Amino acid sequence: MPQYVFSVRNLEPNDPPIAGEFTDDEAAWKEATHFAADLFRDVDGKLRPGEEWFLEVVDAEGRLIFKIRVSAKLEE
Repeated sequence: MPQYVFSVRNLEPNDPPIAGEFTDDEAAWKEATHFAADLFRDVDGKLRPGEEWFLEVVDAEGRLIFKIRVSAKLEE
């Protein structure tokens, strides 16, 4: 099965990337959305206006497959 690596950027604490094997890109995408939802649930006020974080998913060759971006903006 293909291997994928999940990396979170700009979110403290900066945990090491997590690797996993999935049947295909679609299965990796589904897991990435669940993973991102769990991260967002734990943000708990840490994400401030003007900040953003990313979940990047790369394949075994290091090619970026997906990027989920969460950003906060203060509207004035």
